[in-house]
Amino acid sequence: MPKSFTPQKLPLDDVAWESLLPSIIKANSTLARFDGLLENIQNPLLFLSPLMTQEAVLSSRIEGTQASLNDILEYEASPKRKKDNYNDIEEVINYRDALQYAEKELENRPICLNLVKDIHSILLKGVRGQNKARGEFRKIQNWIGPPGSSIETASFVPPSPEILLGSLSNWEKYCHYEDRDRLVQLAIIHAQFEIIHPFLDGNGRLGRILIPLFLYEKRLLKYPALYVSEFFEKNREDYYQKLRHITESNAWTQWIEYFLLAIVRQAEINTQRAKQVAKLYEEMKSTIQTVTKTRSAIEIQDFLFTKIMFETPDFTQHASLSKPHAARVLKNLLKNGIVNTISPSKGRRPAIYGFTRLMEIIESEQINSLDPRARAFS
Repeated sequence: MPKSFTPQKLPLDDVAWESLLPSIIKANSTLARFDGLLENIQNPLLFLSPLMTQEAVLSSRIEGTQASLNDILEYEASPKRKKDNYNDIEEVINYRDALQYAEKELENRPICLNLVKDIHSILLKGVRGQNKARGEFRKIQNWIGPPGSSIETASFVPPSPEILLGSLSNWEKYCHYEDRDRLVQLAIIHAQFEIIHPFLDGNGRLGRILIPLFLYEKRLLKYPALYVSEFFEKNREDYYQKLRHITESNAWTQWIEYFLLAIVRQAEINTQRAKQVAKLYEEMKSTIQTVTKTRSAIEIQDFLFTKIMFETPDFTQHASLSKPHAARVLKNLLKNGIVNTISPSKGRRPAIYGFTRLMEIIESEQINSLDPRARAFS
């Protein structure tokens, strides 16, 4: 039977700082450019809201959920409609709720073990894993391996319950330690959390939530807006393998290099997306005014950028228009291709419409996968 793993104590004393220096400089400068761009966007929340939902989708997908961004937006446009993958949708929504909760909590307390447990409780609320000590650190041994594996055939056995709290305490202290570089520190924080695997379920998602939260808490970003799950999901096998190599051969420097690459690539992608969203917003100002010919043009535009998918009653309410006027405006938006029909009306059920140009920007495939590697640490 594999022995349970004993994590290294943090801070690490064997990081190859000199060899990492070029990657550290590039990651910090790319992240700073992304942060500066967000600061100059008129309303960054119009960009960040759908991006946060996409992060929830992709981080949950790494754990096996099948819900898409389209599924989430359709569900929120019409929650009463029956969805075959309702449980997956709930997991994604929980992820987003947990991220938003933690963002607000950071105004009152730092990243700490109690906050981590609160986040976990939200993640598993009403979904699979809710009966696995939700919101509590494990008191029994867990293991990692293919579905149906036992501890005897596990690919990795995390720290035993006897040393779990000590490992977590050291991890928490390191979160508040001032290491030589914050992004290197974040790479170590994320990996160490996954290695400790303190919960019976939900460790991967929670560990990824900590990434934007740490960047926000340490003021590397003005918003918790850099979501790296997209990169990890596209390169899932490499992600698992780099984590596994830490426990097999103490390959911390290789992991940190990989993590810094993820920061660079995701910051570059998000910078391009933010520019495209800002450009689209400016284009829509005159277009929507011309098409709708109403004083509510700005309200309509902001609604489209925040809601993305909607039913007519929701549109009518947020556009501050009468029902007949809203119907005419919506007809013109459809006629001019600004919105599209996602799901046609049927009987008493209203149609669902979508602002697909924004969807296309958020979902654009802009990351090329790295070379595939053998599956590990999963």
